[in-house]
Amino acid sequence: MKAIRTLPTLATVVAVGVGAAAPAAAAPGLEVPPVSPQAAAAGFVDVRTVVPDAVIDLRYATANNFVGVPLYPADARCLVHNSMAPGLAKAADDLRAQGDVLVFWDCYRPHDVQVRMFDAVPNPAWVAKPGPYARSHEAGRSVDVTIAERGRLVDMGTDFDDFSARAQAYATDGVSAVAQANRERLRAAMGAGGLAVYSGEWWHFDGPGAGVQRPILDVPVD
Repeated sequence: MKAIRTLPTLATVVAVGVGAAAPAAAAPGLEVPPVSPQAAAAGFVDVRTVVPDAVIDLRYATANNFVGVPLYPADARCLVHNSMAPGLAKAADDLRAQGDVLVFWDCYRPHDVQVRMFDAVPNPAWVAKPGPYARSHEAGRSVDVTIAERGRLVDMGTDFDDFSARAQAYATDGVSAVAQANRERLRAAMGAGGLAVYSGEWWHFDGPGAGVQRPILDVPVD
């Protein structure tokens, strides 16, 4: 992310402060339905089979996102390529030992959704420009995550999809010491699983091969 200011015309989300309630995690022992044949063929798994206590809060399945309208169906699932599974399991284990759980804001993102995002904000400094190939979210090899502690989102200094310099992973200007420490805690756990933060967004982590150009997928998210 190269952004250094907030877009004044967008309905930018309000920063999440300490104590903001997180959506509930899945009930223990809940059976996760099989993924669709298209998802299975693409090597995708439902992240709940990897991180059973994951909190799934797919923002693009709601109007609470920078476009302002739902981009996924309401029953969208958090799908990731199976190459991410070991890293996410390790990260979740490390966080769980500290009393924390992973909250997932986005996982696999269909190409047509990326097109709609870029149509809404046609600036590659803020939104990746769709191309003739899939990588990162479009390949199911990146996730957008945060941490919940005792059922509350921790303070990360900004909310998801904040178009400002404060959203950069290692930002210090305008980011409290507490938020900086929380970001480091998330990076440490994800890094232990071999997942690398994108420097422009504290919430975005890439798995193995996230930058490799692959054929565009046509996988439903529900």
